[in-house]
Amino acid sequence: MEKKLIYTGKTKNVYALPNGNCLLKFKDDCTGKDGVFDPGENSVGLTIKGVGDVNLRMSIYYFEKINAAGIKTHYVNANLEDTTMEVLPAKVFGKGLEVICRRKAVGSFFRRYNEYCTEGQDLPYYVETTFKNDALGDPLVTKDGLVDLGVMTSEQYDSLKEQTQAITKIVADDLAEKGMELYDIKFEFGYAPDGKVMLIDEVASGNMRVYKDGEYIDPMTLNKLFFA
Repeated sequence: MEKKLIYTGKTKNVYALPNGNCLLKFKDDCTGKDGVFDPGENSVGLTIKGVGDVNLRMSIYYFEKINAAGIKTHYVNANLEDTTMEVLPAKVFGKGLEVICRRKAVGSFFRRYNEYCTEGQDLPYYVETTFKNDALGDPLVTKDGLVDLGVMTSEQYDSLKEQTQAITKIVADDLAEKGMELYDIKFEFGYAPDGKVMLIDEVASGNMRVYKDGEYIDPMTLNKLFFA
């Protein structure tokens, strides 16, 4: 199938397909620093053979679960031999928006709000949004900010929040069946030509913070446990 490169990303390349859809090519490049894998870093730090394949496999697994639950995503199909995923075209909000759903007070949430909570405290599927901007450290933005700045409508935000909480519950319940606990997870959303919000990008180990028996599981170990 003829394809045209339209975007080169840190961990994926994006191609336009003749049928109007897009093709994501998963790479073995990982974000990190000084040769150490870190999903929170903003630049490619190393290459780990097979990581593109495992990120695609986990994304297929969860996108199929999410679609089956009646929640709109950009996933169409995938080809494991080529490490590619065909997706519906979607526009990003603004210049890119990340959505985090938190079930426990850890990481940057605890650093910001430790006067008001204890580390590891339960959070009721707390949703926060940040603009994708490496130079500014991905600044937080509220619903009012997103609406007033014309990034999205109030209805789109409400849909995004509802979908985020529903998808997080799907992932958390699934991991719980595997003996693991989801603390938080990061998503990206876009919108279809009709304005409807949908989950885009990937759902993989590097986007989630997972614990087992009270101990943090790094993404590479999580991949091994997940597909064991």
